[in-house]
Amino acid sequence: MSRPLNWNEEGLIWPHRAASSFVKSGGGGATWHVQRMVRAKCPPKALLLHGTGASVHSWDGLMPLLAEHFETLAMDLPRHGFTQGHPPTAMSLPAMAAQIASLITALGFKPDVVIGHSAGAALALQLALDHGVTTPIVGLNSALRPFPGPAAEIFPAIAKLLFVNPFVPRIFSRVATMGGEAERFLYRSTNSYIPATSMACYEALLRNPRHTKGALAMMANWDLPTLKRRMVDVANPVLLVHSDNDAAIPLDWAREVCPILPDARLIELAGHGHLAHEVAPTEVAARIMTFCADHAIVDAPSAA
Repeated sequence: MSRPLNWNEEGLIWPHRAASSFVKSGGGGATWHVQRMVRAKCPPKALLLHGTGASVHSWDGLMPLLAEHFETLAMDLPRHGFTQGHPPTAMSLPAMAAQIASLITALGFKPDVVIGHSAGAALALQLALDHGVTTPIVGLNSALRPFPGPAAEIFPAIAKLLFVNPFVPRIFSRVATMGGEAERFLYRSTNSYIPATSMACYEALLRNPRHTKGALAMMANWDLPTLKRRMVDVANPVLLVHSDNDAAIPLDWAREVCPILPDARLIELAGHGHLAHEVAPTEVAARIMTFCADHAIVDAPSAA
């Protein structure tokens, strides 16, 4: 049995460690790793949802920028990072959204904007559809479109097979320990060269079989075709920010999804990959702040 990540070992390198706490919520002994950050006085609230296989560390550069204007809350998703205790049945898209809704209710955190990266954007829409979250949503390189054709069924089926094989997460994690392999894998899959501090966190995550199994469980249990059919019912204003060099989710997929959402617009980021919010947090923060000012969540920037 592989051990979970240890906050006092692997966690020593985690960004914004002082902002971290551990919260029991959702029953069954689940414990969430959360980070809260605030610098403004009586600010609006921003909920940050990371993508598959990541953790709160992916908000390293962006979270402090947002904290100048928001009270920010981020968490490691179920079976990811340092969040522990969620069963495999908690890994479907509706179930994960329900777990997050329960957590933010327990924390008394009512977001004024929800910001999701990749699969986190799908979770944001699910919160809107199922849990009465009516605030604006920002999707960063959003994973909202199912694979085309038969692949929509084949890829989740493969993920299920890998998830139930106890050797696969161990093998994957062992490969990640080879010199430079984690960095090469991340670049090939995202087309992003991320800061060394973030890369060290990804390496720690990829080396841990429990975390990799959690990422596989998420991939195996998500039903994006159903979400896509329900997008016409999303009443929230939505901003999709998508990179033109994203190797994980092509920009054309964002262009296809955007018109389905009743109140959405797309901003294209030139020269970035899937992890643009880690590579260029200042640029991404500026896009978020303009959108939030347009919806009277924050004050409009002062004229220079």
